[in-house]
Order: sequence, then C-alpha cells, then structure tokens
Amino acid sequence: MRHLPLSVRVPLAAAAMMVATGLVASQQVLGRLDAEQRSRLRELVELQVTGLSVALGPSVLREDVWEVFDTLDRAGEAGGRIVLTAVADAQGRVIAASDPRRAPVGSALATLSADALPSEALVLDPAARHVRVLAPLVYQGRPIGQILIELDVSDLVAERRHARLFLLAGNALATGLIAALGLLAMRRMLRPVGTLARHMGAAEGAPQPIAEAEIPRGDPELAGLFRTFNAMSDAVRARAETERRLAERERFVSLGRLSSSLAHEINNPLGGLLNATDTIRSYADRPKVVRQSADLLDRGLRHLRDVARATLEMNRIDRQGMPLQAQDFDDLRILFAPEVARLGQRLDWAVAPGLFDPWPAAPVRQIALNLLLNASAAAGSGGSVALRVACDADLRLEVSDDGPGLSEAALCRLMTDDPLPPEGGVGLRLVRDLVRDLGGRIDHARSDGLTALAVVLPPRLPC
Repeated sequence: MRHLPLSVRVPLAAAAMMVATGLVASQQVLGRLDAEQRSRLRELVELQVTGLSVALGPSVLREDVWEVFDTLDRAGEAGGRIVLTAVADAQGRVIAASDPRRAPVGSALATLSADALPSEALVLDPAARHVRVLAPLVYQGRPIGQILIELDVSDLVAERRHARLFLLAGNALATGLIAALGLLAMRRMLRPVGTLARHMGAAEGAPQPIAEAEIPRGDPELAGLFRTFNAMSDAVRARAETERRLAERERFVSLGRLSSSLAHEINNPLGGLLNATDTIRSYADRPKVVRQSADLLDRGLRHLRDVARATLEMNRIDRQGMPLQAQDFDDLRILFAPEVARLGQRLDWAVAPGLFDPWPAAPVRQIALNLLLNASAAAGSGGSVALRVACDADLRLEVSDDGPGLSEAALCRLMTDDPLPPEGGVGLRLVRDLVRDLGGRIDHARSDGLTALAVVLPPRLPC
C-alpha cells in the first residue's frame, strides 16, 4: 500500500473500512435472522407438543393406536411445516405416526430420533432441508412417552441464503461505488498537488512559476502553497542570476588583477621595439646592426603575440565547450607570470604530459587561475607559489603557497555551501561551484608552512 499513490490509497482504505463495516453489519443481520427463525420454530414445536400432550395423554396410556392416529390426523401439518409426527410409549415403541410408512407401529423410535434435538437446542443446518425435534410426552405431570416432530425448514434455509447473497451483493456494490467515488474525489482534490509535483519534477534546478490560472481558487491552503512555490522559484532564479553575475564579475576581476602586470609586460617590449626601429633608421647602412635590431623586433613581437593570444584565449566565448589542452596551461603561465614578477615571487610550474581531452577547458582554466591568484595574494612579496598538474584516471590540479594559510571565512567559501558573508570576494566560492558542477572534489592541507589545495576532477568528455 505504501508504494501506491495517495489518490489510490485513500479510496482503498475507505473500501477496506466499508468491507469491515459490511462484514460486521452482515454478521449482525444474519445472527438476528437466525435467532428469529429459531424462536419461531421453537414456538411452533412447543405449541404442537403441548397440544398433543393434552390430546394424546389418555390414548397413549391405553395404547389406543387408532385414537392416537386420529388425533394426529386432526392436528394436521401446521401449515405444511410439519412433515412427520410420531408418538412413542414410555419404552420407545411407536404407537402411531402421521406417516405410518416411515414410522410403523411397534417400531423403535430411536431409528428416527438419532439426529433429533430437544426444542431448546434447536439449530438450523444450512445444508439440511429438515430438522427433527424430540420432546417428552407429559400427561398430568408425569412422562408417559415421547413425541418426534420433523419440520421442513427448506424455506428458512433459502431465506438465509438469499439474505446472505443480498448482503454480499449489496456490500460489494456499496464498497465498489464508494471506492470509485472516493477515487474520483481524491483525484479531483489531489489534482492541484499533481500540478505542483509536475512543476517541481520538471524544474531540473530551475523551477518555473505556476501560471495564475492553475492556482486553485476554492482552497486557500493549496493556493498559499502554490504561491509559496512561485515565490521560491522566483528566489531560485534570482539567486542563479546573482551567482551568474558574480561569477562573471569574478572572471573580469581575475583579469583585472593581471591588467597592470600585463600592461607593464607589454610596455617594456614596446620600448625596446621602438629603440630597435630607431636604430634601423639611423644605421640602415650597417647590415649587422640591422640584423640585430630585426632579431630584437622578432623576439619582442613574438612575446607580445603570446601575451595577446593568452589573453584572448582566456576570454573567448566560443571556447566554453572546447576540450582541455596542454596549451591552456602554457597560456595560464603567460598570464600569471607578470603577477609573479611584480611581487618578486618564486613560481614552481609542473604540468605532467597526458591526454587532457576528457575535461572542458574553460572551467578548468578558471579554477586554476582563481587558485593561483589567491595563492599569490596569500604568499605576498618574495613568497613562493607552485602549480602541479597530473592526468591519470582523474585530472588533479594542486596549487600551493607559503603564505599564512586560509582563514575560516575563506575555507567556508571554498569547502561549504553556507551563505557568503557580506565581506570578501566570491573567487573561492566560484571555484567550489565549478568543481561541484564538474563532479569533482577539493582537498585542503596545511603542513610545514605550506597551504595546498588539490582539485580532483573525473573525466566529463569522451576521450
């Protein structure tokens, strides 16, 4: 029952209660009918026995067979109910009977009274058409013989059978009708709940509000539940939009933190390139000087090309679904190197060779860049930062620094889903959200003055 829907369980429970009630009521009706039938039969038997005892007393004492037979014949069959009456003397020998062929004169009454019952113990057997009653024949206060009366109870048995069938059919019809009506009523009452469940099941993380026309008007509780769901769906959408904007802002913040270093990285080569062009103009007649200046131009332009390409690759929208490549880590190093140079830090960069295709490029680059920038800020001037990448069954990114370690608030943003405090950035929370979306995990360790954050990502794309 517990696996059935509520709209089926309630009608079935109501039907079960109806069946139980019907069984009890039927038992009461049949018991009352049985008591009434037995009372009527006992009353008939007692009247017959009493009348025969008064009428047959002298004849039985004289053993006057013809007088006894004549009395039995005049007594009749009590409306066809009595089919046999036999009178015996004190020794149990039949004196006379209403049907001499079945109870011959002088025969033993015991052959007919083997299954006979006293009137006070009279019961109706549903399988029997006749019932026999054995009563003493008492005259002037003393027993002088016995009377056997056989009754036709086929109509009473049929009445009980018809009553049982009627009760059974009536209860079955009432139970089925109530179950059907209950099913229809429950389905109608639970239709709004089904609408709510359908909207919740189709949400897939982005619940859609229920149209105003689908909100039930006559049930304030369900209407309130629907409006609460709509408010919740609006809040979820607003939260998702806020998180998207925060993630987008953090993405630009990460690049903004590198912009000054990148400007410096570009400005220095530009000064050298301008000097090289001035040298070529001034010493155009000296091939050796021109070649040296051209080499300087080539190296400077290549460096600018690498910085520009890395910056463009970090921001290209069409790379969001592209697979990860080793070149992505080279781009990250180009972008991160100016920050390291600005703070005078030591950078340990180790990317093990492997096949990175099963992982998406954009979120992995964003995870690595946010962790590197956070580690660089924690290490401070003259500190050390390290990145180690290994690719086996899973992709493992480990970023470490020799800074003072993560605060409780930073660990809360990185390791839990608790609400963000008003102060602080969302970079670490963005890392957590990206790792969770990729089905990975984050490990944190602090030992020997080093803080290590390891991100383990299972493969997402087919190799």
